[in-house]
Amino acid sequence: MYKSVILGTGPAGLTAAVYLARADMEPLVIEGPEPGGQLTLTTEVENFPGFPDGIMGPELMDNMKKQAERFGAVFKRGWVTDVQVDQRPFTLQVDGIGEIQTKSLIISTGASAKLLGIPGEKENIGKGVSTCATCDGFFFRGKKVVIIGGGDSAMEEATFLTKFASEVQVIHRRNELRASKIMQLRAQENDKVTWALNKTPVEMVSDGMKISGIKVKDNETGKEEVIDTDGIFVAIGHNPNTDFLKGKLDMDEKGYLLVEPGTTNTNIPGVFACGDVQDQKYRQAITAAGTGCMAAMDSERFLEGEAAVDWSQNLS
Repeated sequence: MYKSVILGTGPAGLTAAVYLARADMEPLVIEGPEPGGQLTLTTEVENFPGFPDGIMGPELMDNMKKQAERFGAVFKRGWVTDVQVDQRPFTLQVDGIGEIQTKSLIISTGASAKLLGIPGEKENIGKGVSTCATCDGFFFRGKKVVIIGGGDSAMEEATFLTKFASEVQVIHRRNELRASKIMQLRAQENDKVTWALNKTPVEMVSDGMKISGIKVKDNETGKEEVIDTDGIFVAIGHNPNTDFLKGKLDMDEKGYLLVEPGTTNTNIPGVFACGDVQDQKYRQAITAAGTGCMAAMDSERFLEGEAAVDWSQNLS
């Protein structure tokens, strides 16, 4: 029986672990198949406060884990297959660990960026391939980049990248964009944005050290060509990691967990959500860490409130 269990070890989960451990809550943190979350796929992080010279993503996550361990957080590797939240204590089935019971639960399983699934993509993440323009755009100052996607996120990131890149070429597999008219207009009116529509990405080209181009196929002619580029940004959306929670917690049509505004409370008392699993707008390490702090404090106050109720009942 644990006072609190945290699912996920990105910035949100690890921050929650630090706060709960410092409060002598002895949290158990379940690490999934990708400990550290998306930041472990990032090379240098320059926008996390406190690191004027930047820090490598994996190092930042490792430091946060060590900080949580220092205060008493316990880490175990496993894959949560089922969660029972209709009665307390909550019960979790975890491959590699077994059954776990907890008085409170913090879900920080994050959201995974959708990838194209083409050759050269995964192995070049952090070597010129990125899924976050606001995270990595700075590294492409004066460079030529491409962004893949046709929705609002792609248009927003394309416009953002023009602050740094000399040229931003939008590649989309259809002739028409899915983005709202206003987002399309903003991108179309920017002189730095060029277009490669009705073209399907086939392969990401690398010299072994970094990206040098992307091979695309013209959907009308079938002809393939390589577009030279210094960076490739994939902006085709994210999937919140909540499949194991469907039908158990309230979520939106995309699968993001719904929380009470201004808190991390889900619709189940004692279950809290933080980080990208409930945030499809900002998706930054620092905002995730902030909600991790909130979740820990919400969890602690929830348990303290229950303890006070139990004590008053004993007195009566």
